[in-house]
This record gives sequence, C-alpha cells and structure tokens, in this order.
Amino acid sequence: MRCRFVIEAVMMATYGQLMLPGRPVDYVIPYSTIMELYDMKSGPDPIMDDPEDDQHVKIKIGELIAFFEEPLNRKKIERALQSPWRESSPLLLDEDVSFTVVNAMDNAHYGEFFDPIETEQLLTAMKLKLPLLSDQIELQDRIIEAEVPVQVYDIEDFEFAVEEGISLQDLETSRDG
Repeated sequence: MRCRFVIEAVMMATYGQLMLPGRPVDYVIPYSTIMELYDMKSGPDPIMDDPEDDQHVKIKIGELIAFFEEPLNRKKIERALQSPWRESSPLLLDEDVSFTVVNAMDNAHYGEFFDPIETEQLLTAMKLKLPLLSDQIELQDRIIEAEVPVQVYDIEDFEFAVEEGISLQDLETSRDG
C-alpha cells in the first residue's frame, strides 16, 4: 500500500528526496499548485537563494511541467477538473512515485490565517484524511495556532513519515492524554 501525502507541486522540484522514497508514495497535489509552476518557471523572482540552486530547481520545474503535460497525464488531469474535489487517476512517475491531482476548491474557510493555496492544501488534507507535507515552519505554526484538524509533517521528517508515520489513532490518543 502506498503512503499518501498532500503536497504542493513545487516541493517535488525543490526536494529531490521526495522522488526517492523508501517505499511507494502517492503525492496528492491540488491543481492550483501545478498552475503555480508555470509562474515560478518563467517568473523573475528566484525560488532559491543560491543562483545555481535556483537554476537547478527551475530545470526540475520544467521537467515536472513536461510530465504533467504528457498526453495521458493531461487527460487524467482534465477529467479531474470536470467537477469540484474530483481526484485524477494516479499519474505514475515510476514504481515508487505517483501523483494524484485534486480539483480542490478554496472556500475561504481559513481565509484569515491562510492564503488560497494553503487553504486548498488544508482542505484537501482534511477531506481526504491525509497528512500534509510542508517545508514552511510558519505554515506549520499557523496550522497549530488555528487548530486545523490536519496532521502535518515537516519536510525534514519525510523519511520518518514514510517509514513509520503517526496513525490517526495514535494522534487522537495523544490529544486525549
């Protein structure tokens, strides 16, 4: 069985270890974060502080865009976009990595704490009962502060999340105690 995580698409280009998990993983990606890739690839703003790293990440973003634009993948994504909250069929990168694209809808439920992309990630994690994977400490802090009922892992804890993780039952037990 594959581990599943909600994640924004740019993290796949930024963190190479996500493409080499210890066991099969399905990354659930809100469609709006795929659209962000186009702006990031061609935009003037750097993604990374180091110019060499920035160039490398922009190349990886281009590769990711090309993957999503492959005819079969594009067809799966277009089907998912036909109705709100619909999930695509898995887009297989290799035997250990697949993507599921979700036509997530921001309903401004958490508008005062989170931007629309963050809200879509949170709502996707809540709706599908999946953990969120993030590299943004301030986002993780805001999730805790707003008491959003979502399990979140820092990118630095990715291997732990894949290999061991924390079950919802364990999480609920720790809240009760």
